Amino acid sequence: MQENNFKEALLSSGVFGITWELVPGRGAREAAQEKALAQTKQAKDGAKIHALTVTDNPGGTPAMSADFMGCEILQIGIEPLVHFTCKDKNRNQIESELYALDRAGVRNLLVMSGDYPVSGFQGRPAPVFDLDPVHTLQLITDMNRGLTYPGVKGTVHHQPGNFFPGAVVSPFKATEAELMTQYYKLKKKVAAGARFIVTQLGYDARKLHEVLLFMKQNDLDIPLMGNIYILPYGAAQKMNRNDLPGSVVTDKLLAELERERNDSDKGVSARILRAARMYAIMKGMGFAGVHIGGHNIKYEQVEEIIRKGEQLTPQWADLVRHFDYPIPGGFYYYERDPETGLNLDVPNGRQYRPLDAKIEATYGFSRLFHKFMFEPQKNLYGLMKSICRTVEGTKMEGLFHKLEHVTKAVLFDCKDCGDCALIDLAYLCPISQCPKNERNGACGGSFEGWCEVYPGKKKCVYVRAYARLKKHREEEQLEKCCVPPCNWDLHQTSSWINFYLGKDHTAKMQKENRTGEDKKGS
Repeated sequence: MQENNFKEALLSSGVFGITWELVPGRGAREAAQEKALAQTKQAKDGAKIHALTVTDNPGGTPAMSADFMGCEILQIGIEPLVHFTCKDKNRNQIESELYALDRAGVRNLLVMSGDYPVSGFQGRPAPVFDLDPVHTLQLITDMNRGLTYPGVKGTVHHQPGNFFPGAVVSPFKATEAELMTQYYKLKKKVAAGARFIVTQLGYDARKLHEVLLFMKQNDLDIPLMGNIYILPYGAAQKMNRNDLPGSVVTDKLLAELERERNDSDKGVSARILRAARMYAIMKGMGFAGVHIGGHNIKYEQVEEIIRKGEQLTPQWADLVRHFDYPIPGGFYYYERDPETGLNLDVPNGRQYRPLDAKIEATYGFSRLFHKFMFEPQKNLYGLMKSICRTVEGTKMEGLFHKLEHVTKAVLFDCKDCGDCALIDLAYLCPISQCPKNERNGACGGSFEGWCEVYPGKKKCVYVRAYARLKKHREEEQLEKCCVPPCNWDLHQTSSWINFYLGKDHTAKMQKENRTGEDKKGS
């Protein structure tokens, strides 16, 4: 198998990795697809791009398959970096697509939740979100090792794959809860097998430095790529309103872009210069590469950004002042360095900040019942376990299940999945409270604490969970455990019986925790 130029570039200390984002567009033989392939040929001939990234139904609307377009790009002779999202596929389809990509030789994947589906044939499609990015990275890691699963004649062993998977982090968040849940999830992604990280889009140099510093201090020793978008005023307006979730353009930056529209070239040269300065800052800071994107961008403009960015790199520290676009009142993980305009390596005093969400009375009630009913050393735990053993498989099981479900539906809007994650998420249900069913941390689309799908109406469930846990100085629980995907064999069965009799995901997690404690003790 031929060398993976993108992987080699990121893992080589002497090479600055560069990717360019292509949007396949809707259709099969339309202008958008032909343009993407023509740009692929230009990038191959120019030999400055290490991989072409291919979006997967951006904005939640249908488009040409990123997987198939990635295969065509590979045939032309340049590495694709396929955006591999979880929004439209269940775990079987995800596994199937990975087999197909492995067979085709497409190795580079950027794993993410994906934009919430908003339009499709005859109306809005049903979202899937069966696995989250942490689960998907775990699957890819297992496939790279040689996936095993039970077969008719015993355990089946697959040949190892050769994927180079990456993930995304969004440091450009307004609230403490949003930012910390991003960083907690980042740790889980790396533990699950992410081999590189790409930042979400923002124009605050201090935030770029922050995520780099956070990764170094937490021994997340994998390459970090910065996101550069050649920003026109129209796209900036959408980002400013969070119509493109996760991409941050502040009012201050939007006002500058509006002034630049009056330039003789309508602001084109200013946009290219801004992108080149970002390139220089990221390379100077110590990023491993950059991810360049933009609507209707020509290859010649990408080359100009690279050329000018390389020229500016020696003076990168002087350029930081051009990217002073903080979110008003926004939270930073580190104290500001007044000399550089970036960060000191001293974390902010989070314990003194107010909570980012209200805490309902039901949480105190839930903690009390958890203490007496769901901790093995408590007396009611043994009683409940005995009751569950007694009623399982009898006529009483149906009544027991109904009593449980009615109680949990009233208190937690329970959807009766049978594999309950309330314990893992501060007694908030990730199925009923998160449109993307995220079990291992927030997606990147929240805006000023609000859910991407219900802005201004519904707080992000992880913002709420963080506030609940922080009140008791337990917020770091959100980074410690990796919650498995929901086991749908248990759907509409008693989660209490499944919990006490060791049928749900908590039994495996408790076993792993005990094993970890034993190892620490030894």
